[in-house]
Parts: sequence; C-alpha cells; structure tokens
Amino acid sequence: MLDPFRRRALALAVALALPAVPSIAADPAPHEPLTEWPRIRSAIAPDPALEARVAAIVGKMTLAQKIGQMTQAEIKSVTPDEVRQYYLGSVLNGGGSKPGNDKFAGPADWVKLADSFYDASMATDMAVKVPVIWGTDAVHGHNNVYGATIFPHNIGLGAAHDPALVGEIGAATGRAVRATGIAWVFGPTVAVVRDDRWGRTYEGFSEDPRLVQDYAGVYVKGLQGAFRDDANVIASIKHYMGDGGTENGVNTSVTRASEREMMNIHAPGYFSGLEAGAQTVMASFNSWYDTGNKQDHGKLHGDRRMLTEILKDKMGFDGFVVTDWNGIGEVAGCRNDSCARAINAGVDMVMVPDDWKAFIRNTVQDVEAGRIPMARIDDAVTRIVRVKLRAGLFGQRPSANRYAGKPEALQARELARRAVRESLVLLKNEGPALPLASGRRLLVVGKAADSMMHQAGGWTLSWQGTDNTNADFPHGDTVLAGLREAAGAANVTYSADVKGVDPSRFDAVIAVIGEGPYAEGDGDIVPSGTLRHSSRYPEDLAVLQAVHGKGKPVITVLMSGRPLWVNDLLNLSDTFIAAWLPGSEGKGVSDLLVAAKGAKRYDFGGTLTYSWPKTVCQTPLNVGDANYAPLFAYGYGLKAGQRSQLGRLDAAYAAGGCSASNTYPLHGQADRASFPLRLRSGAAVRPFGADLNATVSVPGASATVVQIKTQQDARLVTWTGPASFEAHGARPLALPAQAATDGVLRFDTMVQAAPAGKVTIAMGCAGAACGQPLDATRVFARLAGKGKQVVKIPLACFTAKGVDLARVDTPFSVTSTSGFAAAFGNVDVVGGAARDADSVRCEALQ
Repeated sequence: MLDPFRRRALALAVALALPAVPSIAADPAPHEPLTEWPRIRSAIAPDPALEARVAAIVGKMTLAQKIGQMTQAEIKSVTPDEVRQYYLGSVLNGGGSKPGNDKFAGPADWVKLADSFYDASMATDMAVKVPVIWGTDAVHGHNNVYGATIFPHNIGLGAAHDPALVGEIGAATGRAVRATGIAWVFGPTVAVVRDDRWGRTYEGFSEDPRLVQDYAGVYVKGLQGAFRDDANVIASIKHYMGDGGTENGVNTSVTRASEREMMNIHAPGYFSGLEAGAQTVMASFNSWYDTGNKQDHGKLHGDRRMLTEILKDKMGFDGFVVTDWNGIGEVAGCRNDSCARAINAGVDMVMVPDDWKAFIRNTVQDVEAGRIPMARIDDAVTRIVRVKLRAGLFGQRPSANRYAGKPEALQARELARRAVRESLVLLKNEGPALPLASGRRLLVVGKAADSMMHQAGGWTLSWQGTDNTNADFPHGDTVLAGLREAAGAANVTYSADVKGVDPSRFDAVIAVIGEGPYAEGDGDIVPSGTLRHSSRYPEDLAVLQAVHGKGKPVITVLMSGRPLWVNDLLNLSDTFIAAWLPGSEGKGVSDLLVAAKGAKRYDFGGTLTYSWPKTVCQTPLNVGDANYAPLFAYGYGLKAGQRSQLGRLDAAYAAGGCSASNTYPLHGQADRASFPLRLRSGAAVRPFGADLNATVSVPGASATVVQIKTQQDARLVTWTGPASFEAHGARPLALPAQAATDGVLRFDTMVQAAPAGKVTIAMGCAGAACGQPLDATRVFARLAGKGKQVVKIPLACFTAKGVDLARVDTPFSVTSTSGFAAAFGNVDVVGGAARDADSVRCEALQ
C-alpha cells in the first residue's frame, strides 16, 4: 500500500522533468503517520439533560416501535399511513425518486409529502411521538430537485483548493434541502481515491488524505452549522471506510489495506468530519482485507471491528450508523430483509428501500430469539433519538421551516459559477492568450458544449444522470450559452460534429468534449478497459481531428469525472483545460475562455488533486508512490500567463486492457450501452432507454427496475403472453479469446413466478434467429422462489444449436410463451466457467 506522506520533493522533481512546463506541484506536506486511532472530540458535546430525555423516550418504546425507528424505507415503497402503522424512523428518496414520481416536482410538492410523513409519525400510539426523518443524496447541491443549482462534483471542488468555498456550498445545499422539507443529507463523501478506474472517483475531493481532511470538516459545518439555523441539516460522512481503495477500482469490491493504512489514508476525512460534529456515518459497500494481520473482515456492513470498536469505542462517535442501499444484503449469510450480523456489528439504522416490512418482522424475531441482544437495539435507538433531538426535529413540522417551499432557496448561482471558475485546471497553454477578446469569430464544437447532461454528470435529477435534457435545468446555462453571451451570439457558430463547417473561416475553435454521465459501478472502467478516453468516446477524437491543422488555434475543454489518458487529444489541441463536471453554471467555464466587454477578467487558479496519467494503464497513480512519474503531477496547474511546451506526446498505446480479465460485459453496471435492453413482441419493440426508473411494456410483457445485487442492477420482467426480453447491440460480439474459451453466458436472476408455458434462451444475428433456441423452462422452474441465483450456460450449448458467435448482435434473449416473472441483471460472458460444477449442462436445455 502507498505512503501518502512522502516529502513534496518527489512530485516537484517529476513536474520539473516535464518539457518546459512551469512547476506548480504541491505535494502534501509531511505528516507524521498515526499509529493509534485518535479519540475525536465532537463540536457537539454530550448534554446530560438531553441524554435524560433520550433515555425516557426510549424507555417507553415497545420492541416493535424500536425496530421501526431503526428502519428506513424508500418513498416509492411506503405511504404516510405505513409510517404511522410501523413507527418508521426514516424515509429516503433514492436517485431519481420524486414525489409522485414527477421529475418536475417543485419545492411545495416535496414539502407537502414531507409534512405527510411527519404528521403520520406524530399520529402513532407511541408514548412519546418520535418524528420521522427524511434523507436524500444531495451530493453536489440538491441534485435530485428540478430547478436547483447544481454545483461542481467534489473532484472539481478539490481542484479549487478552497475549503471556505466548500463550507459555503455546504450551507447553500442545506438551505436548498430544507426548502423541500428534508432534514438529512447523505454527504459529504470523504473517499480517498486510489485507482481512478473507480466509477465514483468524481465523488472524492482528492487522492491526498490531508486535503480530504481539510474539506470534510468545513463541509459538515456548512451543512449542520450548530443546528440553530433553519438552513441546517444533518450530515452523513461516507462511505465508511475504504470505499476509494478497492482493488482495480471496482466499485464495492475488496480494499486490501492494513489497519494503519486505513487509519492514515482512508480515515482522515472522518477525523475532521466527526470533530465538526457529523451526526451520522454511512457504512460502505466494500469489503476489507487487513493486509497487516491477514484477516478478512468481509463486507464492512457486517464488520464489528470497524463499525463499533474503531468508530464508536475508539473514536467516540455517539451519532448513528446508517447502511447504504440494501447494504445488509451483501453481508455473508444475510438478505436485504434480514441481517442480525450487521446490527450486532454496529449498524443502527437500516436502509431497506423495498423490503422494509419483512425486515421489521425478521428483526423482531431475531431479538425475540436472542440472536440480537436487546441492549444492542436500545443502543441503536438511543443514538437515533439523540440525533433527532440534537437536530431540533421534535415539534417542528417541515413546512414550519422558513425556507420550506421557497423556490428561491434552491438557488445559489453566483456561488456555483465562482466554484466552476476556481475548479478549472489549465493543463496545456500553447495557443492564444486567454481569455479571448469579445467579438472574435468562434467555432464551438463537441457534444458537451451545449449539454447540461454532460456538465452535470451522474447523481443529477436521476441516479445515473443519463436521461436529462437542457430543458430540465431552467436555472442554468451551458458552456455554449456562456460563450454566446460573452463573445456575442453573432460571432459564435456551433456544430457538434463539425460536419459542413470550415474551421479556417474562424479566429479560433473551442472544443467541449467529455465523458458521458454515470454513477457508482456504471462508471467503473473494467479491468479489460484502459484509461484512454478515445476508446470509449471516439467521437471526441474525431471532432478534434476535424478541426486540427486548419490554421486556427484549438482550445479544448474536457469534462470528466477523473483524470484520463488524453495524449492523442492533447496533441490535437493548442490549449487544454480540465473542467471536471462543472454542474449547472456553464458560464463559469466561459468566464475563463472569453472576456465579455466590460466584464471582470478571471485567471485560472485550479490545480490537480489527482495525478494525471502518462500511459493508458498508469493506475493506481498517487502522489507518494514509488517511481511516481505522471504526465502532470499532483498540484500542477497553469495560470493564463504561464506557457507550456509539451511538444508532441507519445500517443501510442498497447492493445488490450490494464488487467487480465476473462469477463466480457454484455449488459450491467460496467456497460449498459453496448447491448442495451429492450422488450419485443411481434413487430412491437420497446427499448428501455436511459431512465432506469421507467416501466416498459409491450403486448405480453412489462418490465420494471429492481435490485438483485446492487441498486437498480436488474429488470423484473412479468410475462402474460408471448414476448422476449433482450440485450441487443448495434454491432456483433467481439469476444476476446480469454472470454470465449470454455466460456459461459452468465446472468443473475430471481424467479418470482415459475413458467406457465415454455421459456427459451437464444441468441440473435442481424435481427433474426441465430441457431435454435435453448429450452430453459426446467431451469427457471427449479429456481422459482429461491431468491438470488446465478445461471451459467456454456457457449457450446448455443454453438451446438447453430449459433455463429462472430455474427451475434443479440447475445441474450429470453422468450416466454405464457405467464412467467423473473428479474434479470448483470449479463456477461465468462471464460473458463463452462467447467464449473454449477454450469448448466447442455442436456438440461433440450
């Protein structure tokens, strides 16, 4: 594991070695590593009078009421009256979940629902009524709400190196959240990212633990204040712990680190966050393997060492621990609706979005059977009630807050615009001096120039952020809009793909390119992939090739959720700017590109808090590594007056991925785009599209989003007649040898209703049948009612029926002739698995 405390001379020397690039490297200052977990003194001190009140409230509760307080349900799966009936302690809205499932719900709609939940919690038969608390993922502003200001994601805020700015953003976010009647924010994320292939890299401020520590405390203070202002909300630092350190950057997988490395690399954000008074901590999906004592702790949701002994006993945390979305279901021996191990480990509130009724029933039984001590239940509920009292939730209807229902409280546009300006990092500066003078003729190109979706990224109005249009942001501007305002609309021509436009007719070209939106595992760069941006977004390379060499300077703005290998794009650009994911205020970008007449001129001030790769597989790459040699070092970033002389960079790259892999994703969180899902019934074909919350129907079948392993990773298909559920791509499979050899078609499934007719699995070629389908009726009938299952069908079973794998463009097609209900997710091809004992035998598919 890496030493994050190596002296700054290393990064400085590397930066100086770059071809005539001014060095601004700022390696983290030396810091004495910790050898013991510190005792944290919270800004919110214990209050004996409050503690007596907590004890009196908890002492009057029945077991059912206590378990209800420990339960958090999703607003789509619970009614206000059920909050009353089951004494629920909390509700949440997941990414994309809105009141009435209305994307355009306004603050008044949110407050109305919040009041309904609160009123229900005040109508129970509890001796002392305990208010329900609503939590939300407000991770870059109140990002689930239509019309709210969207701030840059944390990776951009880190580049600003401005803790005070982050504190202001926390306060503005709290005010916006209160405007919708919500009092709890699942943030900030304090991950220290070690491998930039991780799909949540942009949620982390930095690869440097010290910068994360500097930010976490002020962010918590911005959100919570001292619980004396109507803008204050409860904070939740997350994801505890080591979420940014998973092997190969694979979301929710294993973090291999000693306890001392956990302490010094992954924990510093918790030190300052807890010191600032953070009242809740969210457990992490990842597992932990302690490399120091060779102990496998398994999933952290079930690890007593981390949740109780370290967090509560050693660090002295007296708030409560909440799980992540169905996090208990990933603990060995547990399900989404049952996990005594997690509660015994130290989980206090369980986020169980859909299966909450069964969870309550099962947990009551666990306590009655002695599997969970009553003392552990009392401790959990004591913590929950303590936090609710500290936050002033008792006797306070959501609509009574002075910001409740006020659309203007959702807005902080000037603050967001400033944050964007401060976050931009100038990586290459060999073109015209910036900002350009107003009135010059500009050609603006690239898909991201006029796209709020690309600016905002994931966790924006929906979980993945993929189904948004510019019209969904009534209080925001694209970069193109900002350029038109600054340069004069008549001087700006926009062409996303440069077709039909002559770049030589303009004074300069501004290209705005970048990654598409993603969240969590959907953003992982799988082991078979690389950091090369052009491999995933060849249209960006094509745009720059179309404008390069035409005698006009090319200024490139890259929007991305992580550092990427872009040597080919740098070579085609005279100026290159890392804009990260700037959010709704695109004018913060244009402020640094074009100076409007009479407007204030701004300079670049952002510097890298993530090291920038020199080669396509230079990952993990973190300041302090042995042999640290990035293209741009930690702390690098130019001012407008500083010129670079990069020369022509090596744009060669080896074929294949960064890590050996025998898995070829077909459809799942690693890749939803290559073979997107659809329903087919005769001539009727309905693609699922980008909205993961949508219900899709054709004659004979309908499908809704569900979870098998992780959030929204599967579709529940309910057949009533002949129809097919398919993963269909625009081009044929291109299986690498390691996946094809002894390969299987593997998928996750949960069969809810056994087949009433015949069910087949087939592959398709160019829109037609490709060989004979396999009869899987008996396979699915055997799995009915058995929960989560993995099915592996050898590719040889398909080829024996005439399938030509080189022609397959529909590698997964399930057809039922009659009633049948099953969830399907995480479809891929896995090499070598045909030999596994649990692979389906071909003779079972006759």
